[in-house]
Amino acid sequence: MTERVRRRGRRPAGEDTRATILEAAREEFALKGYAATSLRAVARRAGVDPALVHHYFDGKDDLFTATLDAPANPAALVGGILTESGSLEGVGERVVATFLGLWDDADAQDRLRGLLRNALEHEAALQAFREYLTADVLGRLGVLMPEAEAPLRTGLVGSQLIGLAVARYVVRLPGIADADPAALATAVGPTLQRYLSGPVH
Repeated sequence: MTERVRRRGRRPAGEDTRATILEAAREEFALKGYAATSLRAVARRAGVDPALVHHYFDGKDDLFTATLDAPANPAALVGGILTESGSLEGVGERVVATFLGLWDDADAQDRLRGLLRNALEHEAALQAFREYLTADVLGRLGVLMPEAEAPLRTGLVGSQLIGLAVARYVVRLPGIADADPAALATAVGPTLQRYLSGPVH
């Protein structure tokens, strides 16, 4: 894909500025991945003032999830859980319950399956999605644990959640696909909790 920087200056009357920013962001993320993309670069590609990007989106994680047409921002959901708890204590079950609540929404499920499928089928999408998860979703959990242990612990959490999504919503494994969400959170939550704060060596 060749890089196309749009004309700077005031947008024409009636143009959907938010949509223009989203299009520019999709191109930036596809070209550079998540980690190397900045909001300023997105604004430059869209031909808008950087303040407009901040006006429409709360941060890079919010902008990225909007480009995916995701039904919610997982980074914000994890951040909310941690803000309420103040620590990693008891977070495992709450993360699973929140994750299932997001996926079990009928309107969201098709979009989430499509998002997962797209990431698995396209290397550029997979790279950007992996960087986003590492930096702004799992990374929010990582700041509350010893730095040297964070990559393994948060990676185990990610593998558990991705595996659960595939088993329940893609493969639809009996027993998992039809399990009550609260019962599933109770069963899987302690495993996540051990990954977050228990022994891993």
